[in-house]
Order: sequence, then structure tokens, then C-alpha cells
Amino acid sequence: MKDTDDILAVPLWINGHAFLTMAPAFFDVRDARSGLIRRRTPLCGASQASTAVDAAAAALPAWRSLAVGERARLLATLADALAGYGSHFAGLIAEESGQEDATAAAEVEAALRLLRNAADEAAVASDGGVVAIVCDDRAPLAGLLQRAVPTLLAGSTVVAKPSPKAPSAAVALAELMAQSGFPAGAFNVLHGDLEAIEGLCAAPALGRLLFAGEPELAKRVAEVAGRHGRQLAD
Repeated sequence: MKDTDDILAVPLWINGHAFLTMAPAFFDVRDARSGLIRRRTPLCGASQASTAVDAAAAALPAWRSLAVGERARLLATLADALAGYGSHFAGLIAEESGQEDATAAAEVEAALRLLRNAADEAAVASDGGVVAIVCDDRAPLAGLLQRAVPTLLAGSTVVAKPSPKAPSAAVALAELMAQSGFPAGAFNVLHGDLEAIEGLCAAPALGRLLFAGEPELAKRVAEVAGRHGRQLAD
């Protein structure tokens, strides 16, 4: 096995900036095509989850104070930024998820449509306060945005928990959000596996828990949530 001492860990994104943490363990992110280790995902727990949720809670007043149209404008600005880095995002998705290049590029296009169509949402879901979105590696960008776009548009702030197998698109998206004018803490990224989900569910300020991905993993997430008296929201 390749030595990982010189391989960089993927940062969390909390309160508008990259956030490094000394996690108790790491997951080796391998290029799905070559098998080479490219980066390491910190497997976070309750402490980091609490920090991320608190940052999202602190950002709620500023994000809620914006009109829906202003939030949609920020999402459109994000779409323009994402379009400029489309090939970079497609490369990350293909590398980490094992998708074909054309499929990864199509996922980026789907993400752009979600962002650009935000202003056309016929109805905005009720504000759920701080919302955690757990994703698998099936569609690390479009799957996340399918949940995040209506959530942000409704005035909620987000803590995204991507798959440890495919963490990079979420962090790169968060960086683009900061560059596009989103308030710090409106969108945060927490890394990890089931312990991170446990930490999110235990955080008092968390309002809702959403999932994007395969039904089998959704069942496992629902079991974790149930232990904390929470349910996966539709």
C-alpha cells in the first residue's frame, strides 16, 4: 500500500473558509480508474459536526434576511462561476466516482441547470433552519445541488456531508460560493462517515436531515437519524 504521509487531506469548509482538522482517522481517496491514492478524507465526528452546524446557525439571520430573488441571483452567479471551471469539476467527479468523462461532464451540465433554474422555482419549501445534506458518490455535484438549491432558496443554511469516496466537488463548490458572494456559513462542508452523521443528528441547532443517493445507503442514514429521534426529510 502506498505511503499516505505526503498526500494532502481534503479540508472541511466551515464559515466561509477551508478548515483543517486533526481527525482520528482518514479515508484514502483513490482514482477510480488507476487505483492510485490522490487525497485523504478526514473522518470527522461530533466535534467537527457541531462546529459546522454552529457556523450554519450563525449564518441564518443574514441568509434569511435576503429576498428570495437575491438568493436566486447568488445561485445564478454561482452557475456562471461553475461554468468557468466545468472541466475541472468534471475531472474531479470522474476521478473520484469512476464515471466516464462524458457522464461526468453531463453531471456538471445538470448542476448548471439546477442553479440557473433556481429563479423559476414555482414554490419555495418552508424554511427548515440549518439543514444537513448527506450524499453518496453516485452524483457528488448534481445530487448535492438537487437538494441544496431549493434548501438555500428557501432561506435555510446548509451543512453538506459528501461521501468520503468523492469529497472534492463539494469543497470546490463551497469555494466558488465564497467567491460568488454567499455569506460565510451559508454553505458548509463536513467530511466523514457514520460518525459524522451521528454528530450532525446530535447537534441541537440542526433543523432537518436530507439525503441524496442510493436507497440502501438512505436506509443506513435513516437508522442513524432514528437513534437521535430524527427522521430523513422528503
